[in-house]
This record gives sequence, C-alpha cells and structure tokens, in this order.
Amino acid sequence: MNRINAHILVHGLVQGVYYRYSLKKAAVNNSVTGWARNLTDGRVEALLQGDKEKVEKVIEWAREGPPRARVSKVEVEWDVPAKIHEVFRIRSTKKTWL
Repeated sequence: MNRINAHILVHGLVQGVYYRYSLKKAAVNNSVTGWARNLTDGRVEALLQGDKEKVEKVIEWAREGPPRARVSKVEVEWDVPAKIHEVFRIRSTKKTWL
C-alpha cells in the first residue's frame, strides 16, 4: 500500500461534541491511521495516514462531523509520511499561540 498523509485543521464547533472520537471511528472504519487532538483555540488537528482514496473518504466525513458538530472549514495539507502510524490515537490537547 502506498501511504499518504493528510494533515487537517477543522474549524467550527468541533470540541465538546465527540468530534475526535467520531473521527477515530471513521478512520478505523476506513483503515486509516494517525491521530487527532484538540487545540486550545477551539480547532481540532488531525493526521490521517493511509491509502489516498480512504483518506479522502475520512476527510469528506470530517467536513460534516458528528451530529452535534458544526464544521465551518477543513484545511488539508498533503504530505509523504515521515513516520508510519500503525493505529489511530487520540492525543492530548496542544496549546496554540496566536
């Protein structure tokens, strides 16, 4: 399998609505690995790794999110994996400084 990375930033009402755990479920269901974490500015950051078509399916899901989420924007940066992720993990919150 040719792995690709998509680094995404999800904007909107995406914290406190089970967004990260729902994203993990969508990723696992599509055989996508990586991680997701909250940022202190209210966004969710994630790294999705896997087959490009499967990663794209997870990104499409991310644009909607779980029922209580209100996604306003998803930024995507494509990259070649420097590190292979074997599973999808929820990471602790990362502080951001604007």
